[in-house]
Amino acid sequence: MTMQPASTEIVSRTAAIIHEFKGLEGPLLPILHGIQEEFGYVPQDSLPVIADALNISNAEVHGVATFYHDYRSHPAGRHVLKVCQAEACQSMGSDAVAAKLKQLLGIGFHETARDGSVTLEPVYCLGLCACAPSAMLDGEVIGRLDDEKLDEIVAEVRS
Repeated sequence: MTMQPASTEIVSRTAAIIHEFKGLEGPLLPILHGIQEEFGYVPQDSLPVIADALNISNAEVHGVATFYHDYRSHPAGRHVLKVCQAEACQSMGSDAVAAKLKQLLGIGFHETARDGSVTLEPVYCLGLCACAPSAMLDGEVIGRLDDEKLDEIVAEVRS
């Protein structure tokens, strides 16, 4: 399990990221991206620091951070597997793909394996519609998922 940094460390690292992006027009999203890149998730302790620095409400920062699916509120596993659930992939069997992955990994969507090896997430279009069903493993897209590819993915995230 990943240890979460102490609150004072989160605050100081968040402040450095804010300083880096605050001069941009519309800095909230770049700041949230920077924080997620730094910590692997957006810690709750960073939200009031952002709100104060940008002179916006805590609710506004929370609303943006929770609206976008790419921002996590908890650390992810060592691997992040996103399975497309958009219409084109659904029509080509993504529901069965998702069900098999859930069974093989022993987790559902928005969950991380107990050993911290993988986090499973739904995604709603990877732009790989012609190669449906598709997924993304650690930022790399994989098309035309079948049982063989699913077994390879599971073996990779478990190693």
